[in-house]
Amino acid sequence: MIPFDVFAKQCPSREVFTHVTGRWGALVLGKLTTVPQRFCELRQSVEGISDRMLTQTLKTLTNDGLVVRTMSDERPSHPEYSLTASGVEVARAVRALVDAVQNNMPAQAFA
Repeated sequence: MIPFDVFAKQCPSREVFTHVTGRWGALVLGKLTTVPQRFCELRQSVEGISDRMLTQTLKTLTNDGLVVRTMSDERPSHPEYSLTASGVEVARAVRALVDAVQNNMPAQAFA
């Protein structure tokens, strides 16, 4: 296995790390931890994301090997997005970070 080092400037893991920790990437991964979702479901549950940005984020996370796009058996067929095995592990870490932030909001945020 090739050793990756996200702290190294030229390491490809740094680019994936940037995708995962960016605002939209983290929020989409966080939402996909529960069940596969259609595009419109993700757009509704990740408030503020535009169609264009959601399309770009899903394409990037798919290219990174964290998300997979499958077509439903329904007619007409609709794409669903779910996590790959690697995506599950990364999304769990993202979700843990989300939970830590939500559970430790400083009192100043409510003032």
